[in-house]
Amino acid sequence: MKAKALFTHILKIRLWVWIVLCLILLGAFQLHIHHLDDRLYYWYKTTQHTKTWQNQSTWLPAYQVEIDAKPVVGIKNNLSGLTYDPDLDLLWAVTNGPNELLALSTAGEIQARYQLKGFDDVEALAYLGQGQLVIAEERKQNLVIIKIPIQQDGTQKPTATLQYGEYPSITLALWDEDNKGIEGLAYDLKNDRLYVAKERDPIQLLEVSGIQASLKQGLSVQVRNLSNIVKDNVFATDLSSATFDQKNGHLILLSDESKLLIELTAEGQVISFRSLSRGFAGLRRGIPQAEGVSMDDDGNLYVVSEPNLFYRFTRDAQ
Repeated sequence: MKAKALFTHILKIRLWVWIVLCLILLGAFQLHIHHLDDRLYYWYKTTQHTKTWQNQSTWLPAYQVEIDAKPVVGIKNNLSGLTYDPDLDLLWAVTNGPNELLALSTAGEIQARYQLKGFDDVEALAYLGQGQLVIAEERKQNLVIIKIPIQQDGTQKPTATLQYGEYPSITLALWDEDNKGIEGLAYDLKNDRLYVAKERDPIQLLEVSGIQASLKQGLSVQVRNLSNIVKDNVFATDLSSATFDQKNGHLILLSDESKLLIELTAEGQVISFRSLSRGFAGLRRGIPQAEGVSMDDDGNLYVVSEPNLFYRFTRDAQ
């Protein structure tokens, strides 16, 4: 009887050992697929160069929320894409149901709205300077360059209809047409470079050069694939938007699924990152579906989230 009891005891111990091992393996797998191991690695790595970079970069850890989840009055759903217009000192956003272009104040209030007639599945936009915007149609992978409707006194019209066929466009057609096409745009005003982010499966990043330079001569641009940069350095499961810091030349990528902002140099080095989950950056709740990010000339960061939420982040004084 003693031998039988000992054998049963050993079996129970082995069973518990296997259960513990399985739990450890499951935990490690979850850490890996959600890039939590990478996040820990980059947290340690970026803290090591804080003194070097915090005054020479955007430095996302210094940002705290100032306007937290403010509903944009007049929009019920599908708020997406965001870009700052330094000439008019306002933000531009889009919705894709219905397709509309919106002018927002830096406090998240609608200043003007325009119907995008003939446009399909608009998802992202970027300000090109000289009163022009580039708007992305996600599934068709089209980049449409429009002129902002301006009145004689130099202010934007409060309402207008923008007809698709009246504007020049570029079709990238680099991926299968689906709902994981162009998700984010960011424009480098100084160097006439447009960054184009593909959402996922796989995450990709392109650089389209020469848009402004070619507008008067017929669109002729150069496209460079920067996907290795995001493949090797971006620890997020998707990309939902992007913005460009004009002061330091760094790219800031937004991930909806991972609830992250990530700052990269032109060479792809991760400089800093900021979680957009509950409790980080002063957020009462995690940003539910972050679809657009932009930065103004004062360094304030803006995020819009579906269905209609607006956020503003300011950088703490160092």
